[in-house]
Amino acid sequence: MNNFSALALAADLALRAGAVILAVRARGFDIMKKSDASPVTEADHAAEALIVAGLRAATPDIPVVAEEETAAGHVVVAANEFWLVDPLDGTREFAAGREEFTVNIGLVRDGRVVLGVVNVPAYGELFGGIVGHGAWRRDATGQHVIHARAAPPEGLTVLASRSHGDQAALTAFLAGRKVEKIVNYGSSLKFCRMAEGKADLYPRHGRTMEWDTAAPQAVLEAAGGAVLTLDGLPLRYGKPGWENPHFYCTGHQSPAIPKEIGGASGPEPTRYGDWAHKGRVTDF
Repeated sequence: MNNFSALALAADLALRAGAVILAVRARGFDIMKKSDASPVTEADHAAEALIVAGLRAATPDIPVVAEEETAAGHVVVAANEFWLVDPLDGTREFAAGREEFTVNIGLVRDGRVVLGVVNVPAYGELFGGIVGHGAWRRDATGQHVIHARAAPPEGLTVLASRSHGDQAALTAFLAGRKVEKIVNYGSSLKFCRMAEGKADLYPRHGRTMEWDTAAPQAVLEAAGGAVLTLDGLPLRYGKPGWENPHFYCTGHQSPAIPKEIGGASGPEPTRYGDWAHKGRVTDF
């Protein structure tokens, strides 16, 4: 299966999973706690079951690493190529009655994300991208090519987590930068807003897992942005325990990391994403 077919498969499954999630929300649901005290609902399990079954049927030779299966003790060994699935990213937002929750399906190859889709069911938005071929947003008006932007002269629009914020770390990270405003979002929607050029910087300090970031990283990188660790290297996949280090997302212009973060000066401002527009976005 080529990348375009894989993206089409992921998009179809993400849309179907989103419909399941909205149906559960409409009829009501109970909120349970996992072993790490994070919330989980019937919608998480139902959406994951649909996605995992679809991926394994269509791509039986590609392992699937899914959040709820992993939480239940299902062990998958990282391979050269594997799917990463977060069936309901932003469960806290979902449980609180907010609409900033997503379905994330990403494909990893040789430790790097190559493609991904992010469905935002409550907003009727679907984001997709193949690194090296561009990214798009699909909504009621059709499918539109999207691009990350360079930071505007009036200052950065910074995104912060609605449910997992670390104000002290954010303040230290932004020291010395010209910031126009800070906007809070839930879930992987932050990556997508950056991919469509509505924001410039998203620093994330705190625990995240690979299924949280794979699909939205693919969308952002395909749109010309970058997702980097605090030492300036691309965020990679297949790590022990599937856990990510601290990272930050940028549009086309990457600001330097202050010395207070990570004990190093970090990279100087750099242009990223030139590779992301060598091909073309293909509608499917």
